[in-house]
Amino acid sequence: MNSALAVFFAALPLVVVGLLLVGFLWPAARVMPIAWVSAVVIGYTVWGVPPVWLLAATVEGVITAMQILFIVFAALVLLYTMLRSGAFDTLNRSFADISEDRRVQVVLVAFFLATFIEGAAGFGTPAAVVAPLLLALGFPALAAVVAALIGHVIAVTYGAVGTPIIVGIGEPMSSVSSIRATIEADGATTTEFAIEVARWAATYHLLVGFVMPLFAVGMVVYFFGGEERSLEPAWEVAPLCLFSGIAFGIPYWLSARISAEFPALLGSMIGGAVVVAALRAGYFEPETRWEFPPEEEWPDHWVGTIRPADARGVIPSEYAISPMRAWTPYVLLVGLLVVTRSVDPIAQFLRGETVELLGTTVSLAIGTINTSVGEITIGPFGFQWTSILGTGLQNGIGVAYLPGTWLLISALIAIPLFGMSTAQVAEAWREASRNLRSPLVALVFVLAMAHVMLQSGAHAENVDSMIVVLARATAGIVGPVYPFVAAFVGALGAAVVGSNTVSNITFGPFQFVAAENVGVPRTLIVGAQAVGGAIGNLIAIHNVVAALATVGLVGQEGRVMRLNLLPLAYYATGVGLLSLLFCYVLFASMF
Repeated sequence: MNSALAVFFAALPLVVVGLLLVGFLWPAARVMPIAWVSAVVIGYTVWGVPPVWLLAATVEGVITAMQILFIVFAALVLLYTMLRSGAFDTLNRSFADISEDRRVQVVLVAFFLATFIEGAAGFGTPAAVVAPLLLALGFPALAAVVAALIGHVIAVTYGAVGTPIIVGIGEPMSSVSSIRATIEADGATTTEFAIEVARWAATYHLLVGFVMPLFAVGMVVYFFGGEERSLEPAWEVAPLCLFSGIAFGIPYWLSARISAEFPALLGSMIGGAVVVAALRAGYFEPETRWEFPPEEEWPDHWVGTIRPADARGVIPSEYAISPMRAWTPYVLLVGLLVVTRSVDPIAQFLRGETVELLGTTVSLAIGTINTSVGEITIGPFGFQWTSILGTGLQNGIGVAYLPGTWLLISALIAIPLFGMSTAQVAEAWREASRNLRSPLVALVFVLAMAHVMLQSGAHAENVDSMIVVLARATAGIVGPVYPFVAAFVGALGAAVVGSNTVSNITFGPFQFVAAENVGVPRTLIVGAQAVGGAIGNLIAIHNVVAALATVGLVGQEGRVMRLNLLPLAYYATGVGLLSLLFCYVLFASMF
């Protein structure tokens, strides 16, 4: 096939997604099945993929979607347990009580609280939870949404307890045989490769993202400070903002050296505690209080159907649960994750591997069943399907090791801890289930599409998949400056599909192959992808719509996306320059 024609067809499923989702504003649940059908048709007619391989790739994608949906469901159960018990009200109040200065509130609520929620739940939850809280504090609805979206972006790479790395990077690298073979030839496993990617992503984030509290404050005071726009009020709190970025960034970067589950959680919890202590001790408190213009002077596009006065009930007048008790489920979650990740015998056992315990060999695997559709290893908490439908593809679910298990355990422990009634518990689980319905169809089909594209060359030798064709074409066009554009590719992917995890699954192998073709370190480029997928959330239509809906401002998507192009351009450019520096200066001097 003509190479230009091959690139056109390889890109067509992604063009369908972009055109229908962003251009025509169709809902994702309607767009993604169409995109999957387009990938299947192109795979069959252009790539010559046999139907059984197309079905196997689809099954592989659905299994990956099941892993993500389990983690998201568990995260939502814990979040709504906190909300229904009143524990989250305590967290809200503890931040709101510290300062009445709007700039300080941006740092504490839009940055620290939003990054914490991202680390615990992810998938669009932070902006949807934090925006109405800021509205209740007295922020214009538009300012609340912009601040919430900007504030949490540094944590997105490790959102939902590391899902964008654990599933988004580790899973596709393992499922694509040629990539897995390359990683193993370098003496590493795909899990070790994903951890190394997480480390480099944290390095990018630390060096570029530590200024995001200042960026969020600057956006609020400049665009929502009245007719005379000025950044001077932001510079007055620059010491607080930079201190907050560093207080978050240090534990964030250090914990990424261990595992992808911890950075967002530990960065927000430790950093937030340090900054709150400093403010309570009298440090960094601004000399003058900054406030928005009087509400009657606000332009119509600043406010929606919910006014600040209507949202005041979000913040309780007193604590129903003590702050220490309110934080306990998340402290417990971090402890459980540390033990199950850092203690090798426990980690191996939970992954389904055979371990020696007190002189006895034990394993979670019950047995293996050989069937006409492949070999299935079954355990009490999951399965591994080898050679799906007789192809060379494989995938599985190990529920015991997934973060979702420990999120659910933390939620169950929270029930007696907070003295919740049966009705409160039932409502929390119902709300978690309701909020899972919306992304379910979209997530299943977008991952099915991604895996069809990834595996479209697996059925025969010397056949490049759609993703490989796109990666080589892009690397050939961009050439040696490819490291600069890697983050932009990830951002575009997340903006289109609405998820860092899905962007990583789709474009992670793309970046891997492009790095090989350009001749630069793969971990650096895939790390830039992981960061790009995070910053793409700033303009992801799903996140923007969800956040606007919580403050009654649906219809202002274009305005929010235009404003958020500023931090996106800064972040992606900064990561691009660092990527060039690391690839051609740091690694060139080391090797």
